[in-house]
This record gives sequence, structure tokens and C-alpha cells, in this order.
Amino acid sequence: MARRNKILVPGARNGLDALKARVVQSGNPEDAKFEAAEEVGVPLKKGYNGQLTSEQAGRVGGRLGGSMVRELVKMAQENLSKRQ
Repeated sequence: MARRNKILVPGARNGLDALKARVVQSGNPEDAKFEAAEEVGVPLKKGYNGQLTSEQAGRVGGRLGGSMVRELVKMAQENLSKRQ
């Protein structure tokens, strides 16, 4: 089953890229996955990465996605506490 990472709100791409860069503490969202891969010890390189196992690819995606979700929850909690 093919997955498509299609963003439901077309204008949200820039915001998501900025969040990704913020989570990994990188200036460039394009470099975020490479920095995350380095942190978890996965030999990710630019271009084709067919030699990676599913587990290795999942470590990189999980690191980025999990961190982004944690940051979004933190932002929502701060926003809610300001309203009260």
C-alpha cells in the first residue's frame, strides 16, 4: 500500500518545514532529516538510500515526527494556558 505525504492544507508546507527545522534545531528544514539520522546513528545520505532497512528509516522518521508532535502539543498547551 503506497502512502502519500500529502498536506491537507496547501499553505501549511512552510509552517511545517519551519517546525521541522525548529525541532531539530537546524536552520534549514532540508537538513533536518540528515541531522536526525546522525543523532540516531543511521547512515542517511543525499540521493538514493535503498540500502537502509525499514527499521533505520523508521528511526529517522520517528525521531522527526515524534519530536514535531511533542512540540505541537507543547505549543497547544501554552496557547490554552494563555487563554485562561
